[in-house]
Amino acid sequence: MSLPEPMSRIVIVGTKSHMDEAIDALYDVGAIHLIDHTVDADEGFTLGVPRPYASKASERLLKVRAMEKDLGVTKKTRTNPIPESEIKSRISSDSVELAEDEIFAVTSKKNDLNQRITELNASKKNLELLSKLDIDLDLYSGYLSIFSMVGTVAADPAPLLADIPCEVYTSGISKKEDGVAAVFARNEDRDKVLSALANCDFSEITVPEGKTGSASAALANVDSELAAAQADLEKVEGELNALLEKHKDFLKASEEELSIEVEKGEIPVRLAASDYSFVADAWVPTKKAESVKIAIESKVEGAYVEIQENRGRSMKEVDEAEDRFKEVPTKFNNGRIVKEFQYPTKLMSVPKYQEIDPSVLIAIFLPLFFGMMIGDVGYSIPFIILGAYGLKVTHHKDWRAIATVLFFGGIWAFIFGFFFYGECLGMHFVGEQEGVEYTWEYLLGLDHLPNFFNGILPGGEGVHKLGSDWIGFQLKLSVYIGICHLLLAYCCAVYNKTLQHGFKAAFKEKGGWVLSFLGMVFICYALAMLLIYKLPLDGLLVYLAIGAVLLIIGIVLNLPHEGMQAVMELPGIVGGILSYTRIAAIGMSKAGMALAFNYICIGMIYPGLGEGILGLVVTFALFAFLHLMIWTLGILSAGLHSLRLQFVELMVKFFEGGGVEYNPLKIKRVKTTSEPSKNKA
Repeated sequence: MSLPEPMSRIVIVGTKSHMDEAIDALYDVGAIHLIDHTVDADEGFTLGVPRPYASKASERLLKVRAMEKDLGVTKKTRTNPIPESEIKSRISSDSVELAEDEIFAVTSKKNDLNQRITELNASKKNLELLSKLDIDLDLYSGYLSIFSMVGTVAADPAPLLADIPCEVYTSGISKKEDGVAAVFARNEDRDKVLSALANCDFSEITVPEGKTGSASAALANVDSELAAAQADLEKVEGELNALLEKHKDFLKASEEELSIEVEKGEIPVRLAASDYSFVADAWVPTKKAESVKIAIESKVEGAYVEIQENRGRSMKEVDEAEDRFKEVPTKFNNGRIVKEFQYPTKLMSVPKYQEIDPSVLIAIFLPLFFGMMIGDVGYSIPFIILGAYGLKVTHHKDWRAIATVLFFGGIWAFIFGFFFYGECLGMHFVGEQEGVEYTWEYLLGLDHLPNFFNGILPGGEGVHKLGSDWIGFQLKLSVYIGICHLLLAYCCAVYNKTLQHGFKAAFKEKGGWVLSFLGMVFICYALAMLLIYKLPLDGLLVYLAIGAVLLIIGIVLNLPHEGMQAVMELPGIVGGILSYTRIAAIGMSKAGMALAFNYICIGMIYPGLGEGILGLVVTFALFAFLHLMIWTLGILSAGLHSLRLQFVELMVKFFEGGGVEYNPLKIKRVKTTSEPSKNKA
C-alpha cells in the first residue's frame, strides 16, 4: 500500500528570444509535467504559436512515413541506430528530399507496371473467351447497317433469336459452365436482341479495338507482353528491396528525430505567451523541485523558476485551487517488483493523487491467491520458468503482465505445493497407495521418505486434500482469508478519506462500513457454530451481542451517507466473504481432475496395455497431455478468479480512480543515439 509521489507546482518564466533553449531544457531535466495554458487564464497572456521549424519538420515527417510505407518499413523492421548529430546533419542537408526523389522514381515505375499488368490481365481474360469462337477480331466491327454483340451466356440464345434475322455463333455452353455467344444483327433489331440475350444471363465482353486476326494470336501477344511486364516488375521489386536496405536506417532515425522536432515545436501552444515573454506552469516531483529549478535557470539565460506550492492530499487544497491546477498528476511510487503490478491497476483506472495506489496490495494477493489455487510443485515449475523467460525477453506490457503473474504465482504455487499440500501432479510425495490415490513414494519404489515431504495437511500422513477433513479446512481458510482481505479494503477506504477530509469525516463516511462488516462477521460466526457445529447457544451469545452492537452502530453511521443502502448492502457483505471460497473450490477441482487422470493413466491404461514398453509410452503420453490440460485450465481459472477477487472484492471498496498519470516531457531515443545530459534533474 503506497501513495503516489508528492508533487509540487512550479512556474517557469523566460523571454521569447530564448524559447528554443527553454524547450530543450524542459526535455533535458526529464521531470516536467506541463499544465496546458487556457485562453484568458492570465491577463495579458495568450496561447503561444508553434516554433518556425515545426511546419517544415511536420512536412518532412509526412514524407518519411510515406516512403516507409512504399518500402514496407514497419515497426518490426530491424534497423541500426544513427547518432543524433549525424541524422540532424543529414536532415538539414535535404537528405529526406533526395531519398524521396530516388524512391518516388522507382515506386512510380512499380505503379505503372502494376496498372499495365492489371490491364493486360483484363484483356487476357476477354481474349481467352473470344478465342473460343472462330471469328477474327476485325470482323466484330466496321459495319454500317448491322451491329455485333459478344459475351458470356448461361444458355443457348439461338432459340430465343429464331424470329430475328441474325447470325448466332456459340461455343462451350453447358449446364455446368457458361459459354460464349456472338450475335450479328441489323441495327433496328438491337432492342429485340438485347431483350433475348438478357433471358440468357448475357454479360458483354469488350473486343479489343484495332486488333486484327484471330483471338488466339492476339492472346499469344498479350501473354508475351504480360510476361515482359511481370519480369520488369520483378526487376523493380529488386530495386525497391535495394532501396529498403539503403534507406531503412535513415528513414527510421529520421522519423524519430522529426517526431521529436515536431513535438518540441508544438510546445509553445501549451504555454502562456505575451509579446516578449512566455510562462509555463508545470508539476514536478517534490523531491526534484529544487534540482529542476537549478537546472533550468542554469541552462536558459534569463529564465526564472519559482516553486508555487507543495501539494498535499487534502481535498480542501483542491477546492481552493484554480480549475487548471486542481488535478495533480499521479506518479506511481513503487519498487521494481511492484511496478510490474501497476498494469492491472491501470486496467481499472489511474489512482487519484489523493488516494492509495492498490498496486502493492495486488502484488501481494494476486500471486498469493493464484498459488493457493494451483498448490502443486509439478505445475508450479513450468509457471516459474515461463514467467521468468517472459520477463526477460518481452517488453510488451500485456505479455509482461501475464509473465509477472505466472512467475510470482508460480513461486507461491511451489511454496504451497511443497510445504503445505506436499504434492506434485496431484500425487503426494509420501504414503502408500490407497484406492485410486497414488503417491510418488509408491510409484518410484522409495521407502520411508522424511516427513519433510509430507506437507502440513491436517489429519496426519497420507491425507488427501479431497478428504472430508481437508475440504472443511480449506473452505474455512478461504473464508478467513476473505475476511482479512475485505477488512483491509474497508480500512483503506477509511485511510483514503482521512487523507482527503480528516479522520472525523472519514469515520463518519466509511467507518460505519468497517463496523457493519465486523458485526456481520461476528453474527455469521456465531450462527455457523450454532447451526453447523451444533455448539450450545449460551457460549455464542457474546459473539451475537458484539456483532449486533457493531452492526447497529455501523448502520446508524452509514444511514446519513448511504440511506437504505446501509441495510440493503448487508447481505452483500456475506456474499463477498463467501466468494473467496472459490479459492478452495478451484484448488479442489484441479486436485479432483488430477486424481482422476492419474488413476485413468496408472490404474487403467497402463495395466490394460500389458505394462510393457507400449503401455509405458502410451501411458506417459496420455499422462503428459492430461496434466498439460489441467495446467492450461489452471492459468485461466486461477488467473481470472485471482484477478476478479482484486477488482470486484478488494478495489471497489476503496478505489475511485480517474487520475491523470504523470507524463513528463522526455525524449526516448531508440533509432537514434546521443550522449546523455550531465545536468539531469
